[in-house]
Amino acid sequence: MGATLRALRALVLLACFHLLGLALLTALGALDWAAHRWAPAGWALKLYVVSFLLAVPVVRGMLLLRTPRDEGVAGVPVTDAEEPRLWAAVRDLAALVGTRAPDEIRLTADMNAAVTEDARLLGLLGGTRRLYLGLPLVAGLTEARLRAVLAHELGHYGHFDTRLSGIAERCRAHVARTVDRFEEKSGHTIAKERARQEKRSAKRVARGRSAREVDTTGVGFTYRAMARVYTAYGRFSMRATQSDARRQELAADLAAARIAGRDATASALRALPALDDAHAFYLSSYATLGVEFGMLPPRGEVFGGVRRLLDARAEEPAGAGAALPVEPVSPYDSHPPTAERVAALEALPDDGRGSERPRPALDLFDSPEAASVRVEDATLAPEALLMRRLDWPDLVHEAMTARYVQDTEPVRAALKTAPADSGPAALLDAFLDAVDSGTAWDVVGGLPRSEEAAAATGRAAREFARSSLRRELARLVTAALASDGRARWQLSWSGPASLRLAVGRTGALDEALDAAISERSDTGPLRELLATTA
Repeated sequence: MGATLRALRALVLLACFHLLGLALLTALGALDWAAHRWAPAGWALKLYVVSFLLAVPVVRGMLLLRTPRDEGVAGVPVTDAEEPRLWAAVRDLAALVGTRAPDEIRLTADMNAAVTEDARLLGLLGGTRRLYLGLPLVAGLTEARLRAVLAHELGHYGHFDTRLSGIAERCRAHVARTVDRFEEKSGHTIAKERARQEKRSAKRVARGRSAREVDTTGVGFTYRAMARVYTAYGRFSMRATQSDARRQELAADLAAARIAGRDATASALRALPALDDAHAFYLSSYATLGVEFGMLPPRGEVFGGVRRLLDARAEEPAGAGAALPVEPVSPYDSHPPTAERVAALEALPDDGRGSERPRPALDLFDSPEAASVRVEDATLAPEALLMRRLDWPDLVHEAMTARYVQDTEPVRAALKTAPADSGPAALLDAFLDAVDSGTAWDVVGGLPRSEEAAAATGRAAREFARSSLRRELARLVTAALASDGRARWQLSWSGPASLRLAVGRTGALDEALDAAISERSDTGPLRELLATTA
């Protein structure tokens, strides 16, 4: 479908939204007229009020004139003087695509790249073009793959996708805003009715009568019904445009293959799902490891540090041979399945550009470290920027230690003999004393248990308790040793963090723990081991 027909369809969908609003207003007016003619005055007055309340969100949705513009995208603009090689590469690719280069390049903290255009007159006139480029994405790609990604995004400019998307975006904004209004009204009505019923129930209880169950069934139904009407239209308009949106993605893929090469484009698509998973894992397991305790990695490493994980696990986000995820595709997804896109690319004739020497995409940046710092400063919340910064080895050690110390608090609460302000070492001594006296089983029994453990009886219950005792004892030992500096958590980019004890002590520690929880518990080996590591 050509740009003119796509624009016409988008305009028709937008016009139909307004026609839907007029139809609903007409229906409400007809109900009011019928009530005026035939309904009792009291009922007619109530219907007038309901009609007015329903009409307000409809009218406000129809009068929404401004389309939101990149309000939710955080990015740092980078100038030609700051990153000349990046700008030169983008301009060269835009010339090869046959389109105008973006006016701005904004660096983001996302594993993504995207383009927008502030088109005017519903897309009839072009406007400011912006390219959003995620630094984590750059860190995970070779230069050839990054060029393929950029060529794909610039291809959307060449096909007028970003300009015409303004009309569709306005329609979506109209629908979403109207649905939000109705749902907000429905929620307010339900809350008001709940408060009224709870107040009446409290009065009944004060008079010595039984309270009535709060029932808001049916409250706010009219608002929800109106919201469903607009939601249904929103789904219809999205499905009407999604097939074309998917064709746009395939066309942009072909443009990228023509410019950056078939193999580079296909391998970039293959790598993206694995890179996305690696980025999510990095954020949860490394970058935010110490956030709960007020600690962050060094400046520039919160988002930029993902390159360390990717370098250490280079074989995991594979390239040309990576398996593609098989997921059901939503009818509202604007992108075709990745497997379909890769298959279409790999079916193209070999263009002879598959043997180029891979270079890191970060080579296009003069100073990726400085860019990471700027993105971090612009993206993190103010309270996060005030957190303590530690080098990676110290961050892993201190965060893991703090987490283990925190996890010993349930034992402290259950162990009545442990002082509230004692450290992990004192708490461990108190727990070992409880093991010697046989009261540790009662302490462990007071800790949270799984449903299976809670339901167990006899020997099975004893085994569950023994396992729990060993776990809590090992946790206390770890917290005590790490807090006192007798053990240290070791950073690893290729696997989980590990606790490093004195040479040859790990096996002895396991044996000492087993002896402490045996049928004839003996804490002597463990106490001796703890004393020798001091």
